[in-house]
Parts: sequence; C-alpha cells; structure tokens
Amino acid sequence: MLKRTPTGTWLPAWVPESTLTLSFLLVVCSTVQSATNGYDGSMLNGLNILPSYTDYFQLTPATTGLNTASVFIGSTLGTLVAGVLTDTLGRRPTIFLASIFALIGVALQTSAQNIAMFVVARIVLGLGSAMSGVSSGVYLSETFPSRWRTWGVGLLNDFYYVGALIAAGVTLGTGQWQSTWAWRAPSLIQGIFSILCIIILPFVPESPRWLVHKGHFEYARTSVAQTNSNGDTLDPVSVAIYKEIVDALDWEKKEGRTMSPKEIFKTPTARKRLLIGASAGPFSCIAGNIIASYYLNNELTMAGITDTNDQLKANVVLNVFCLLCALGGSYLSGTAGRKPTAIVSQTLLIIFLFVIGGLTKIYGDNPSGASTSLVYGNVAVIFLFQGAYSLAWTPLLYLYPPEYSIRANGLAFSALSLNLLACVLVYVMPIGLTNIGWRMYMINGSWDIIVLGLIIVFWIETKGRTLEEIDAIFDGEKHSSVPDVEMIRTGQATIDVGAIEQQLKSE
Repeated sequence: MLKRTPTGTWLPAWVPESTLTLSFLLVVCSTVQSATNGYDGSMLNGLNILPSYTDYFQLTPATTGLNTASVFIGSTLGTLVAGVLTDTLGRRPTIFLASIFALIGVALQTSAQNIAMFVVARIVLGLGSAMSGVSSGVYLSETFPSRWRTWGVGLLNDFYYVGALIAAGVTLGTGQWQSTWAWRAPSLIQGIFSILCIIILPFVPESPRWLVHKGHFEYARTSVAQTNSNGDTLDPVSVAIYKEIVDALDWEKKEGRTMSPKEIFKTPTARKRLLIGASAGPFSCIAGNIIASYYLNNELTMAGITDTNDQLKANVVLNVFCLLCALGGSYLSGTAGRKPTAIVSQTLLIIFLFVIGGLTKIYGDNPSGASTSLVYGNVAVIFLFQGAYSLAWTPLLYLYPPEYSIRANGLAFSALSLNLLACVLVYVMPIGLTNIGWRMYMINGSWDIIVLGLIIVFWIETKGRTLEEIDAIFDGEKHSSVPDVEMIRTGQATIDVGAIEQQLKSE
C-alpha cells in the first residue's frame, strides 16, 4: 500500500508502508545515478577502443584526453552548486534536477557532430552527475535506516560497476557496426538510468534531517517512521532516532550553526571533520584507477593485448570482477570497519602498481620476445589492482564523507576535490602513458604510499553509529539524552516513549 506523504517541497510522494520495500526503492533511486557514472567511464573505455569513434573525431592523445576529461569540468561546476541546491531545494528535488541535466547531456552527446559539441555534451552530463552524486549521497546517509546504512550508501557507488558492465556489454555488441551508431547507440542508452530515477522519486520520502532543519517536524517524524518501523511513529527505535535528530539540530541552532557552506571551515572542529571526511574524494582519485577506468586500451596495449575485440571483452570481464570486489568491500566496511578496509585496499594498490610498472617495462623492452605468460600475468595484476581499488574506494567514496563532514556541503567539497584532480589526471594520463609509459605506474605508486600513511594516522572509525552519534566523536558529547539507537534496537537499552513524547511536545 502507498501512503500520500508530505515532503515540504514541490515534489510529492506516495510512500510504501513497508520499510523493507522503501529501503529497496531508496537504494534503486540513488544507485541508478552511480550507474550513470559507471556507464560513462566504461563507455568511454569502449569508445576509445573503437575505430569508428576515434576516426570520426580524428583523435590525438590530447583530444582523447579532452573528450574524456571534459565530464569532470562539468562535475567541478556541479559540485560548486550541489551543496547549496541540496540544502535549499531539498534532497529529492535536487536529484530530480540532476537527472534532467544528465538527460540533456546524453541527448547532446548522442547527436554530437564534432569535438566541440561532444565536449559541451559531456560538461552538461558531468554537471548533472555531480549534483546527483552529492544529493544522492547525503540523501541516503540521512534517510537510510542506520542498521543498513553501510550497505545502502555503499551500494550507491558499488553500482558504478553495474553501469560499467552494461556499457562494456553494449560497446562490445555495437563495436562491430560500421557506422557512427557504434558509439552513438551506447551514448543514447546512458539516459535510461536517469529516466528510472525520475520514475522512482515520487515513491520515496524526503530526508527527515532536512525536514527538521526546515521546521517540518511532523513530516520528519513520518519520514523516520516510514524508513525505520513500517510507519509506526511510536516505535522505540523511530522515537529515539527522531529525538536524536531534533536534539542535535536544536543544539546546532543554539550554537549558531547553519547550512551555509562557510560552516565547514568555521571552527577548528569543523575543519578537522572536513579534512578527514573529504579526503576520500582526492585519495580515491589519485589511487591509480584512472588508467584502467578510462584508458584500458592504452594499458592493455602496453601489456601486450592489442586486438580490439579482446580489449572489449577484457573490459566486460574487468567490470564483473570489480563489481564483486565492491560488494565485498561494502560488507567489510560494515563488519571490519571503514579504516581497516581502506588500509588493506591501499596497501594492495601500492604493491600492484609497482608490479604492473615492472612487468610493463619488461614487455616494452622486448615486445616481440615477450612470453605469453608475461602478457597474461600483467593483465592479471591489472585486474587485481582494479579489484583492490573497488574493495575500499568504491563503497567509501560516498559512505565516508557524509558521516564526517557537514552533510551536503562537506560531501560537495570532497567531490569538488576529486573532480579538480580528475580534470587534470584524466587529461594528462594518455599523454603521460604515451611519453613515459611504465614510469606512470611508479609515480602513482609512490604517492599512494603517502596516502596510506595519512589514512593510518588521521582516519577515525565510524561504523555502527547514527550520524548524530558520529557528531559526538568530534564535539566531545552527544547532544541527545536518548541511548544509542543500536543499543535500543538490540535490547541493551530501553526508553520511555511516553516521557519522550512529552519532551517533544514541550520543545
């Protein structure tokens, strides 16, 4: 059954009474956006392999980098406004607006007649993707039941590989076509994800934390109950979660805190939270996956796999493997914790980068005399590297920043850092691979060692806590008198629902 639910915005909602059904819709609504990003990266991987694409635009290493990196120009612009729009319009309306921008970008990209039009299309697409990434990440973090938040928010970026796998299969299928539709058709199909998101948005509620901040207390309470207790507003868990939200936001208002972007820099505590939480964006960007994510053809060619069809098949298999690793990473992030998962992943990345660099040099010194075992050994390590990246950085990219930073603006800052770096790295990578080859892996491995040290020293564990309970780590105290939600859920603590009801009415 669907229940008409006030949202405090212009976008109405008819929400399922079942929390489990609603949780599924919440995941699908947001993950289709990350699937768009994954589809885009894998599609460009495939297009960069296709002669029908490279010949049509007469691409050089520089223009290949421009065509590919231009999406991050739009993403950079998108992150500059995403936090403000998400806080002003609401989480759901911003996701809707982002989907519209993505569809416009897809239409322009599909009909592109020259490099300039293709680049403009990708800038518009990047604008929508960035807005969607920020609004979806914050929305899921604030709305998803805390006991499932690791999976719910982790899957947001895990579905990158679902989109990537679909794109790899599509480009493999269209790769044999002898027309520009070999690359136009994959571009057109990319719009399906945004359409799905628009269809699902009317069936999920608005973020309860945003609603409380805007003064829509009863709407917020309904939203908490729908997402945690099948709509029962008197359920102890729902009452505790709602009380935590109200108390925390009441404390923030007394402290003079607002949703302004300036809040993320205002105090030493805020700056500390920002630097730790937002580090996930740049750390994931410089990890080294850009090579395989956008220029797999260059990487495979350097490793000894030169046949176009073999490269397209490798793109499919790689994305299946990465999806499985990302799902495993989501599980580890919830059980072992965010920090241990990141440490294990980063250590493996360093090892694999140096191994790939060494094997690539051996092959490059004598391609004609290279053994089959050397070629396939190098490809295997490339796959292992991407799997290690997917283990931590794929789920943590949108899971970690909202837990630390001041929600929308903090996540936007993390995304902005990522996109500024990506603008540079995605553009220079094909040029670097052409000019210095295997040394790119050694350079990347060296700065990954620095990142590992920063994670070990500065990252703090956040698993098993609500967002308000994570706030207490930095503020030194919890701003609500109710016990931790997980203790209530597991029966380790109880609350007097009637007494809390009286407190809420008097506030």
